Amino acid sequence: MKYNYIFIVLSFFYSCIPIKIAPNLEEGKVLKARRFIRPLGNRYAYVFEDPKKANEFFKYVNAKYQISYDDLDGNIKFFIDENSYYLTFYEINKETKTINLIPMVTDAVLEEKGYSPMFENQYASRIGKWYIAITVTDEKMKDCLRPKYEQLADMEKYLTELQEEYLTTAHYIEVYLKSK
Repeated sequence: MKYNYIFIVLSFFYSCIPIKIAPNLEEGKVLKARRFIRPLGNRYAYVFEDPKKANEFFKYVNAKYQISYDDLDGNIKFFIDENSYYLTFYEINKETKTINLIPMVTDAVLEEKGYSPMFENQYASRIGKWYIAITVTDEKMKDCLRPKYEQLADMEKYLTELQEEYLTTAHYIEVYLKSK
């Protein structure tokens, strides 16, 4: 019985147990793409958090590259030092999921005393974050974000500048006029 009380007291201190944790990628990072998008397998992607509304990155890309990007299109052509590359991006939702012990314990106590549970909907909580994952290939269809790729530093610099421009631009007409 003594151990039960200790367990209950400790459970109140650690009442939220995380099951899944959404990563913190505000600054952007090159990662294995399968961590975010399973079908991409062993490819690499530049991933960053997207604090803006849904489909804002689509609008930004359309303005920057002066295209009409569609989910089915992909492969937006761009140039670095007169070399052509192809960019494809994905919007991904990742959630932080936790189990909340206090509502579970409270409902168990209430049920023991003959009352109906009050907190059934609060046993678990989810908080989501949206991310943009960008993959880049060259003319030979090589993954340009692999650690051994020759121009990896240039590619990371380009994608970091792209991310910063996207996050700091409120009206995409500015991007459109700059790129002309």
